[in-house]
Amino acid sequence: MRLLLALAAWRSCKVHHLDVKSAFLNGELAEEVYVQQPSGFVIAGEAARVEHKLDASLASFGFTKCATEHALYTR
Repeated sequence: MRLLLALAAWRSCKVHHLDVKSAFLNGELAEEVYVQQPSGFVIAGEAARVEHKLDASLASFGFTKCATEHALYTR
């Protein structure tokens, strides 16, 4: 990475970057993405912002979330 940045600076190139973690958490995705939270990083009683957005989106289409299985929605 340092070599690429040094070469870009030497050749007076513009450098653009993308923070994929932030883009996933804060952006709108057009394609389907399947992810799973690693065990040990889950904080009981708290949900990710992505889950709240998913809940709101599915609710707008008439889906309801199952009370016992939080990954299951019915319509």
